[in-house]
Amino acid sequence: MSDVDDYLARFPADVQTILRGIRSAIRSAAPTGEERIRYGMPAVELESGYWLHFAGWKNHVGIYPVPRGDEAFEAAIAEYRSAKDTVNLLYSKPIPFELVTRIAEHAARHSAVHARPAHATPARG
Repeated sequence: MSDVDDYLARFPADVQTILRGIRSAIRSAAPTGEERIRYGMPAVELESGYWLHFAGWKNHVGIYPVPRGDEAFEAAIAEYRSAKDTVNLLYSKPIPFELVTRIAEHAARHSAVHARPAHATPARG
């Protein structure tokens, strides 16, 4: 069993089903991406090293960080956006798994456009 499986197993069965669906929706956009626990929550590595995280909470699952997108993308996630880079999906409503895949695809494209070149070195202060 992986660390992510251990994380999911801590939740009630109905929430585990939702979290597994979120995991699967993200993985469909990044089938070969590394998966692990980062910052205490499951994360999947997308293109260019961008990590998309998800976490189960009492009443919702959060997805982080979700970069801003064009008008159509923002309209699609507007009812779920709860902070600058957060999307929350309430357990009490149908989970839009196809939208989760779209979020992961968007994050992968965003990271590919905004990634630092591999040869770049950080500035020293």
